[in-house]
Amino acid sequence: MTSSSLPSRRLSVAPMMDWTDRHCRKFHREITRHTWLYTEMVTTGALVYGDVERHLRFNEEEHPVALQLGGSDPADLASSARLGQQWGYDEINLNCGCPSERVQKGAFGACLMAEPQLVADCVKAMRDVVDIDVTVKHRIGIDDSESYGFVRDFVGTVAEAGCKTFIVHARNAILKGLSPKENREVPPLKYEYAYQLKRDFPQFEFIINGGIRTLDEIDLHLQHLDGVMLGREAYHNPYVMAQFDQRYYGDETQVKTREQVLEAMIPYITAQLAKEDRMKLNSITRHMLGLMQNLPGARGFRQTLSDSKKLAAGDPRLLLEAAARLSPAQA
Repeated sequence: MTSSSLPSRRLSVAPMMDWTDRHCRKFHREITRHTWLYTEMVTTGALVYGDVERHLRFNEEEHPVALQLGGSDPADLASSARLGQQWGYDEINLNCGCPSERVQKGAFGACLMAEPQLVADCVKAMRDVVDIDVTVKHRIGIDDSESYGFVRDFVGTVAEAGCKTFIVHARNAILKGLSPKENREVPPLKYEYAYQLKRDFPQFEFIINGGIRTLDEIDLHLQHLDGVMLGREAYHNPYVMAQFDQRYYGDETQVKTREQVLEAMIPYITAQLAKEDRMKLNSITRHMLGLMQNLPGARGFRQTLSDSKKLAAGDPRLLLEAAARLSPAQA
């Protein structure tokens, strides 16, 4: 797809390790046609030295879909970005926000915010070899660097390398002493920092991420910024995205019911199981447990879809059996 034919990044689903794989993205695409989807972070080492097909293959229906890379070597990132474009991704995103110690040992993720010129060099190296957008996802600070000036200067330096889109997780990253989970919860959210970035750099695209759960919150952020990225809410309560196409993209296509989403996934699951001998039904259905979130009977739906004996049978119609735990009106 050409950039001119792609929907805007008004709404997107965050890259989430162990969650936003190709099966998850296919499921999300059955709920929303226009929302941007992101891969899990793929390290440059996995592409330079590993199984490229395993890491980069995806379903054509996933477009628009972005490849998030983790790395800090400009040459390796350029090579990986080139592969991403060759495989058909619509965007290359550089991870400058992950605070895990494992990622820090690789000298990338949030610790890169301490080296804005290196990030700029990485962005330039990727932009030199691809035609698709190169974007950066980052925090607003690291450790005790809490002033707005820190993130402003980071964005300014990276923008000089040609980056035009910044995805701002509006929390500091604490590199020592907090787990990745705590880093998503303990540092306070400072949405006003993202708003100020847009005011200071109106020519660039700014997308906000962090703690956003409701349509009303999305509406508020879109008064100040170009886009909103949902993370765990999109995963745990995916049907929140059912209104996105009509509400934010003007698409009047009838919204699928939850049961219609399940029915649409059955041919995909059948094909995947037939294609790969080692594929387990649970590797796809595990992403769907939150579809009935907040409905009476949701617990029964999850229990059926988590039944190890039923999953071992490998019958995709288990989705409909699980849905039968709710009334037709609820599904």
